[in-house]
Amino acid sequence: MAPNSANALNLLPAAALPRIATHPDIRRRLPELFEIEDIAALCQHLGTVNVEGTVDAFGHRFPIYSFAFGSSVASDPTIAFVGGVHGLERIGTNVAISYLRTVVELLQWDKGLQHLLGKCRLVFLPLVNPAGMFAKTRSNANGIDLMRNAPIEAEIDPNIPLVGGHRKSPKLPWYRGEQGAAMEAEAQMLISFVKRELFPSRFSLALDMHSGFGMQDRLWFPYAYTRRPFEYLPMMYALKTRLQRSLPNHVYVMEPQSLQYVTHGDLWDYMFLEFRREIPDRVLLPLTLEMGSWIWIKKNPRQLFSSLGIFNPVLPHRIQRTLRRHHALLDFLIRAVMSHENWATPEKLTDEHEQLARQLWYGE
Repeated sequence: MAPNSANALNLLPAAALPRIATHPDIRRRLPELFEIEDIAALCQHLGTVNVEGTVDAFGHRFPIYSFAFGSSVASDPTIAFVGGVHGLERIGTNVAISYLRTVVELLQWDKGLQHLLGKCRLVFLPLVNPAGMFAKTRSNANGIDLMRNAPIEAEIDPNIPLVGGHRKSPKLPWYRGEQGAAMEAEAQMLISFVKRELFPSRFSLALDMHSGFGMQDRLWFPYAYTRRPFEYLPMMYALKTRLQRSLPNHVYVMEPQSLQYVTHGDLWDYMFLEFRREIPDRVLLPLTLEMGSWIWIKKNPRQLFSSLGIFNPVLPHRIQRTLRRHHALLDFLIRAVMSHENWATPEKLTDEHEQLARQLWYGE
């Protein structure tokens, strides 16, 4: 197994990199990369397509693509859609790709979306861990769980052994990496992407798409490393209220991740704390969409005998239904970021938001 590597291709225009997804092995085992490169070829004149870097593994060099659309003003409101941090959770990347293709198509003729993106920025990082997805593993090619890889320790012991992150062996899932080692290349690329695209914005939101926990779709916000209340708690409660009123039949449970379990090394906790330290006067709202994969297993128990089946819908109609299911949420989040002055300013947020949030999520 070749080690991971970030190289001098960082932020190389995608047009300058030859397509690798035409390789038969990659096209068969990683069709998501083929589709990403197909979309990149279509939208060169609609937005910016870059290669954040590459990862060398299994005899291939995997590029990690990013896409940016809309305003060229870095301080304008910005939303990011991220997928594929865990290689087994392909459905997160599939949702990101599906929505990315919709955006590219609409931008060619939809004046409404063109006008909307004239005042805000929309960015994608649809496949963070291509080597893990190629190998059908949760971890990257080095056996490291990227979402346990940040240098941040849980304030209390994780309540689920191993799941909260460990340093025992890369042969076990949820391995964090060696103590004191540099973060993995993919983790560093995600952090660089977020710092470049979201930190300069006066109001930003990130949605990282995963699967595998429970029978309900959940929207998690920080923290994962502590049960301390999130700094933007009134804002998260206001967002929850807007979501409920705007999409009254939605399927999501919105809550802090620590309400379910505590972990070491969460990348979004790390990036949010860095953001608060560097830019305390702006807003970054990190969200994780955790698609409840157990419902797919309940409908088709045979999926238990497949590593991919535990985390993803398998039957074509269920895949299509899942891809459709979340587009309304992504549309809503774009509008929420674009119109944040109408619901997320100090004048709009009251002590009641804080009290209701603490009662709902922290039992106070």
